[in-house]
Amino acid sequence: MTFCGSIAQDLLGILCITLSFHMPDLSEKESPLNRPAENALRRRRNPSASTFRRLVWKKRKVFFLLLLLLGAVTVWKTVAYRHEALPHPLKEEEVIPVMLVTAEMENFPIYLDGLGTVQAYHSVQVKARVSGQIREICFREGQAVREGDTIAILDPHLYQTRYNQAIARKLQTQAQLESARITLARQQRLLRKAALDQHSYDTQQCLVAQLEAAVQADEAHLESQKIQLEWTKVIAPITGQTGIRKVDAGSLVTDGSSIVTINQIEPICVSFALPQRYLGQVLQPFMQGKKLQVFVLDQDNQTVLNRGTLAVIDNQINPASATFQLKVTCKNTNSRLWPGQFVNVRLLLKTLPNSIVVPTEVVQLGPHGSYVYVVGPEKRAMMRSVVTGSVEAGRTLIQSGLGVGENVVIEGQYRLRHNSPVTTTLLQRRNISDSIRTKDGS
Repeated sequence: MTFCGSIAQDLLGILCITLSFHMPDLSEKESPLNRPAENALRRRRNPSASTFRRLVWKKRKVFFLLLLLLGAVTVWKTVAYRHEALPHPLKEEEVIPVMLVTAEMENFPIYLDGLGTVQAYHSVQVKARVSGQIREICFREGQAVREGDTIAILDPHLYQTRYNQAIARKLQTQAQLESARITLARQQRLLRKAALDQHSYDTQQCLVAQLEAAVQADEAHLESQKIQLEWTKVIAPITGQTGIRKVDAGSLVTDGSSIVTINQIEPICVSFALPQRYLGQVLQPFMQGKKLQVFVLDQDNQTVLNRGTLAVIDNQINPASATFQLKVTCKNTNSRLWPGQFVNVRLLLKTLPNSIVVPTEVVQLGPHGSYVYVVGPEKRAMMRSVVTGSVEAGRTLIQSGLGVGENVVIEGQYRLRHNSPVTTTLLQRRNISDSIRTKDGS
């Protein structure tokens, strides 16, 4: 019907064009007043036979021309219709080269990440406990010292003199006490013979008790002076690393003047915070006595500086930040952690056994969620939706939608469509035995 209708439309157009050439021009008609004279003139004329033949031949030429044009249009339409009706040859499907990896089963770790600050296990600010002039500084800045090492020496002359005075005072009081005791013993014999009144004996007895108390006071005073004399030698209270000294030799210090700060860095602590939504997940195994392993990484989050176990969970949540504080203790035998250092902290919460994992590059994100391209024995890439979990060290946990041993596309998936033919190259298994890879092999 479409073909016939098209030919009819073309024929009607040709007929209209032909008639337009042979229709008399109405604009050239004369007015009705001239028609009687024209008719009379035509009646007087007698046209010849040759004129009639020319007129017939001209009409035949127009008719033949019309038939010729109609035939040409019919042939052209027929060829064009057959050309459109013929089926086009099918284009061969493009085979896309891709690289594959195999979905593997392994133990997948679950980490909680946070920002931490390194703190000294013990930090002591060494101060002078007596006033005086510093005679000698006995350490180098940054030196490692042990408990009991001498840090500084103050001028001891004044305190030595006071100590000597205390000794002399004690000896004097002891001599007085001894004399009073001898007198008391003599008066006691006289009292028995009734040669001495009771009042004198009681007075002497009280004097002996008074001198005994005085001796005890002198002993206490002597001990105080001895301690102050010992304090002229400033001693390291802990083992650790000294910092920058705050005074120099010859400086006059008073009681409470700071000399240096000693930090114990072996072992060392790292304090970090986690959002409060993880409190239950961390608190439950911690209260059960499990040792939760913690990794301390540098600011690039690539190199493990140290590792330790969770030591403390704070007893309250910070309402300003909705986080809770934790502290981990590390051995720090390599001294790679330093007090005040900012680090990244990873708490190993648990390990999921027999988990299906693939490289993160395999998983694509579409309008309906995550999906992967799975290639079977027929060498065709099939799109499949998956449910993903955590991502760790370039590996993504697949919770559902993929089986162990299935080959998935890792390179070339951006040219693929569902059921696309592919040529494949299988990559070797990526050797990731530990989810944290470090530059130093930790």
